[in-house]
Amino acid sequence: MNAEQHEIYEYARKRIAQKKRFYFHFFVFFTTSVFLFILNKWVGIGKEYHWHLWATLVWLFLVIIHFIQVFIIDSFMNKKWEREQIDRLMAMQQKKLEQLKNELENQKK
Repeated sequence: MNAEQHEIYEYARKRIAQKKRFYFHFFVFFTTSVFLFILNKWVGIGKEYHWHLWATLVWLFLVIIHFIQVFIIDSFMNKKWEREQIDRLMAMQQKKLEQLKNELENQKK
């Protein structure tokens, strides 16, 4: 396997691991939310306060943030995007170095 294929493989492995963690996080969220609902409504723990709703809403917010990070942000800020940003920054640095060299040469004259 050459370096480019290895890089593609590692990126794919990383993405699969991210998605797997998200699905696990969602599964734990769902099952725990159901458990909290059962505790609150059927078992009667704190029945008058509806505390399970607050716990579920806060956790849902975290699940949504996790979803955005995995499926939106990381999908367009991938290896190609990183490579383009590095190339752009390197080109800017090279341009600044050339400008400095030209300024030094002009000062010597």
